[in-house]
Amino acid sequence: MLRAVVTRMTSAARTSLLAPRSATAVTGTQSTRASHDSKETDEEFDERYVKFFNRSDIDHWEIRKAMNDLAGMDLVPEPKIICAALRACRRLNDFALAVRFIESVKDKAGPHVNTIYPYIVQEIKPTLDELGINTPEQLGYDEPELAVESVYHM
Repeated sequence: MLRAVVTRMTSAARTSLLAPRSATAVTGTQSTRASHDSKETDEEFDERYVKFFNRSDIDHWEIRKAMNDLAGMDLVPEPKIICAALRACRRLNDFALAVRFIESVKDKAGPHVNTIYPYIVQEIKPTLDELGINTPEQLGYDEPELAVESVYHM
């Protein structure tokens, strides 16, 4: 009996402590996007993410959450969203996150990577130069470091 009571109390405490805060939720209107009542335009969507990434009090968890949400959506982020995210990474001094975000944008291009990714890099190049961030290709991350020919093809 005591075990059941303790289990229910810890479950209730965990639920109340881990309740989402509205200040950190960037995708709070994602459910609104999917609903039939109101539609968010592409410009409003872009501005929402640009405003979120431009917040001065953004922390590491929030920026990773927003980037993860963008990676989970069926879209390639606009260059202005990418630039805002890169500036947020720079404010947090997180070079690795900036490079990983560029890699995720490249991955989101899918089969059209040869047309979409060069356009994205061309558009964000001034921001990359301004912030001193290299692309994964400049760092050599597009090729495996220890690529060895297969022993079966020697």
